[in-house]
Amino acid sequence: MEINWKGVYPAVTTKFKEDLSLDIEGFQRNIQAQLDAGVHGIILGGTLGEASVLDAEEKSTLIQATGEVVEDQLPVIINIAEQTTVGAIEAARSAEGNGANGLMMLPPMRYFADDLETVEYFKEVANKTSLPIMIYNNPVDYKKEVTLDMFEQLIACENIQAVKESTRDITNVTRMINRFGDRVSVLSGVDTLAVESMVMGANGWVAGLVCAFPKETVAIYELIQEGRIKEAVEIFRWFLPLLELDINPKLVQNIKLAEETVGLGSEIVRPPRKPLYGEEREQVLSIINEGIASRPELPTAQPIEF
Repeated sequence: MEINWKGVYPAVTTKFKEDLSLDIEGFQRNIQAQLDAGVHGIILGGTLGEASVLDAEEKSTLIQATGEVVEDQLPVIINIAEQTTVGAIEAARSAEGNGANGLMMLPPMRYFADDLETVEYFKEVANKTSLPIMIYNNPVDYKKEVTLDMFEQLIACENIQAVKESTRDITNVTRMINRFGDRVSVLSGVDTLAVESMVMGANGWVAGLVCAFPKETVAIYELIQEGRIKEAVEIFRWFLPLLELDINPKLVQNIKLAEETVGLGSEIVRPPRKPLYGEEREQVLSIINEGIASRPELPTAQPIEF
């Protein structure tokens, strides 16, 4: 499947049962809600997907379970976050064999690779898979920036096609477009900067709170594509307190609590994470409930098809 790298791509959470095994039924119910809302792709096994506590077999199961729901209507993308080049190549091959349509890739984990090592890591994986790749550029959380000069080298690989732009520097969207034109698709990776990024030309949004509020997220994207910026901004202003739950060390717990509150998941996480509790939980729940109570009526926008 060809990936256009445009639109809303939920970075979905992984659902667990009380015994901490995979809750495939709950997971697929949320995937269906995303599909019904009109998202444009699904991303598995990212930070929100609790990738660090999933084994290879579970990741394969999630790819297959997502494919059962989307049935080739949307691209299924899985995150690659490995410690070694060999491990990343194996993960990419496994993903391809299990039906994934694309990869999202972080720089090497644990070892702090320099620029040359990082570029070679990405290129070696790209050269060993036919799947299209989106580079996840998040120096705030992962301490390694993929610079424009590094992208200049990376695009020698035809299947390196997109970037999840999470530097928190909104001008980086313009820099990417000025330097590479449409050779690299730019998707905003920070919920609170999504509107600004898309107005400045970003092709889409890798979203987090979409897990609990898919229709609102898609509406914002579609309105911006139609040039109805004022209407998009009105929804975004309502959404912002909720979106700020994504730029927080406990974003997984926050978003899972939101999913449970709206009936699209549960707040169960795998250790060492624990569900929110006490005053912290009450504060987050207050934000979620206030958002639900003031949920805006969405204007009709034209569904975007690629």
